[in-house]
Amino acid sequence: MRKFIQDRLPDHDSIRRQRWLRPVQHLLLHPNLWHLHRRSVAGGVAVGLFCGLIPGPLQMLAAALLAVLFRVNLPVAMFTTLYTNPFTIVPLYLLAYEIGVQVSGISVSAVPPFPEVQWQDEFSQVWAWLTILGKPLLIGLPLLAIGLALIGYVTVRLGWRLMVVWKWHRRHERQVI
Repeated sequence: MRKFIQDRLPDHDSIRRQRWLRPVQHLLLHPNLWHLHRRSVAGGVAVGLFCGLIPGPLQMLAAALLAVLFRVNLPVAMFTTLYTNPFTIVPLYLLAYEIGVQVSGISVSAVPPFPEVQWQDEFSQVWAWLTILGKPLLIGLPLLAIGLALIGYVTVRLGWRLMVVWKWHRRHERQVI
């Protein structure tokens, strides 16, 4: 699997040939951005999980910038942001809201139900409702993103280590037989 993925990643020459990458080319030539090894992939997963909760199309841009900054695997970081999609974003934001409520101490009863929208009041009630939700979300989203990044990093590092130990064990068994 690793060889399959590595063959499809760009090499340094293909990056150098891209005209539109010339302004940032020196940043994209670091080996950790493209090689699949334990630390780089684990860091890429962590960056992708962290940036996946950023709203809208900024997820992949933020993942790319952080991958270059921390010198972790760039394609893995960008691909990992795809865990948020129309089916998962609502449960993730609800979880972030609940985390924010627990940490901030704002009672759930303080949040009124969604107001009826009247065209004549220009959504002022909706805006007031969103500002009440805003504080727990602003607290919960970064906490959830950091938690997901830590869990992803540790899971990849442990999983990679277990796979290496398993392969060593299998190789040793074949040599004994």
